[in-house]
Amino acid sequence: MVSTTSRPKIAVWKFASCDGCQLSLLDCEDELLAVADRVQIAYFLEATRATIDGPYDLSIVEGSITTEHDAERIKTIRALSRHLITIGACATAGGVQALRNYSDIDDYLGIVYATPAYISTLATSTPISAHVQVDFELRGCPIDKHQLLEVLTAFLGQRRPNIAGHSVCVECKLRGNVCVLVAGGTPCLGPITHAGCGALCPTYARGCYGCFGPAEDPNPASLSAQLDRLGVDRVDLIRMLRTFNTGAEPFRAESQRLMTEASSP
Repeated sequence: MVSTTSRPKIAVWKFASCDGCQLSLLDCEDELLAVADRVQIAYFLEATRATIDGPYDLSIVEGSITTEHDAERIKTIRALSRHLITIGACATAGGVQALRNYSDIDDYLGIVYATPAYISTLATSTPISAHVQVDFELRGCPIDKHQLLEVLTAFLGQRRPNIAGHSVCVECKLRGNVCVLVAGGTPCLGPITHAGCGALCPTYARGCYGCFGPAEDPNPASLSAQLDRLGVDRVDLIRMLRTFNTGAEPFRAESQRLMTEASSP
């Protein structure tokens, strides 16, 4: 076993999220044991109450920034971390809670809470990268545990993670799937969505929901035109783009463009 004094210190932090991506780390099970022998888990409240003070060699961050307190806390974490990676849709794109960004937050507070005056929150939900420098973003809702292991292994090997940037369409081809969009006319975000899920939904004849956020260099306007030709209602198309990764810039910009066109006389 490697001496604890020579092992890199890793911390796992939670912000506004459901904990699903942290659970993906725990779900690594046997693989995690091998990783744990190479690192020192200094802070991971989902797994243990024992903590070790920083600085940290690597911080893994789940969740979006929704309060002033968290906006300051992430800056402190960044200052204590040599490397910082974000995991999941909340941390990389603001999460489904970024739907608040399109409306008045006071309207939501009045509907959800009996005494809104006691709630302290920001008007928006934003990704970690909007507040501090991020060294790598791992997408997904939740993330894929094999991709997470690749990121951790890359960190230990001091190399860039080998995470493909292509779309879900490539994963469909690799699995031999018939395209649900072209052959079946099923609305699907696969052409603009980052790979990582193994084309789970299209494999079962369902359209991709965009869980893994935008692929590298997506063309959402082209997909919107195709879906429009298939007869997808403009409101439904906007809703397709405004789910788990509604705050991701390509999805946000395209949904806003569609919204503007829909409201134009």
